[in-house]
Amino acid sequence: MTQAIVLVAGLVICWGVAILVGPPLFHQHLQQAGHTTQSPELDHIEDAFASANFIALAVALATALLIALAVSVYLTRRIQGPLTALAQAAGEVAQGRHVHVPASGIGAEFDQLAIAFNQMADRLDSVEDTRRRLLSDLAHEMRTPVTTIEGYLEGLEDGVVEWDEDTASVMREQASRLIRLIEDIDDVSRAEEGRMPLELHDSAVSDLIWNAGAAFRDRYARKGVNLLADPRRGAGYVVSVDAQRMAQVLSNLLANALRHTAPGGTVQLSAQVATDSVTLTVHDTGEGIPADALPHLFERFYRGDTARDRDHGGAGIGLTISRAITEAHGGRLAAYSDGPNMGAEFAVVLPARPKGRRD
Repeated sequence: MTQAIVLVAGLVICWGVAILVGPPLFHQHLQQAGHTTQSPELDHIEDAFASANFIALAVALATALLIALAVSVYLTRRIQGPLTALAQAAGEVAQGRHVHVPASGIGAEFDQLAIAFNQMADRLDSVEDTRRRLLSDLAHEMRTPVTTIEGYLEGLEDGVVEWDEDTASVMREQASRLIRLIEDIDDVSRAEEGRMPLELHDSAVSDLIWNAGAAFRDRYARKGVNLLADPRRGAGYVVSVDAQRMAQVLSNLLANALRHTAPGGTVQLSAQVATDSVTLTVHDTGEGIPADALPHLFERFYRGDTARDRDHGGAGIGLTISRAITEAHGGRLAAYSDGPNMGAEFAVVLPARPKGRRD
């Protein structure tokens, strides 16, 4: 409808301009050629021009109208198919079904639209899968402590279990487990949504490495794993971080490395500096990570690999929290491994600057 209105408006304007502008100009040119106003030929010539102009203009406008309508119908039909398919696919996605639309082949813009739509559909499908897995794993995580507490309460009511120090210890432990789970999920949500308050201060990279290593040295010694915390490479560089939150990140990575490195193995915490960034790496010689698990390592409760195995302890959310905290600092956290039994490396990249330089 809009195209028809524009087309008719254009034809009317062309007709009006030709009628209003053409005859006066033709009359002026006749006078310049020597024809006087009283010349008997002048009226005949102008009538002939007006008649020829009318016929030519009518034929031209009619032809243009027919061609424009034909092109409009062709383009409308050509575009209507892909748009209809896209609308139907959008309806399918809105109802929770995963569909793709093919490339239309009618132009780069429409092909880009199809690509963007398919990416959106894939992302929504991935988010939905994550949501379902999150709810399932969250229910699983809560079931054990809740079941334990419920069992003890029933035992107390029936007189089978006595309230003593052991019972109180079990109840406190299970309650604490639930509280930690709630706090962990809240930490991830607040960090991912940008609601985590950060108290940013300049911290020396070497201090972060030294403090993290010192906090874990005894635990590593008890298991017989060699911990190498080398603060020298980070000397002379500072990062603007929340020291407690960044210590939480390094603690999660060091605890994860210790959990999956056998006695006699080695874990190294070090730094590589660049002009405007520093990379804190935790490299271990432990169990390694399968290639198909690497893309999912930082998902909440993911346990498709040994690094997130419930049997090794933890709720499977430590790496998720670490990534969220790192990204809240404007950095990124990545994992690398050559496969099972080949060790693993986690790299925390943060903006940094040489000590003494002010940005």
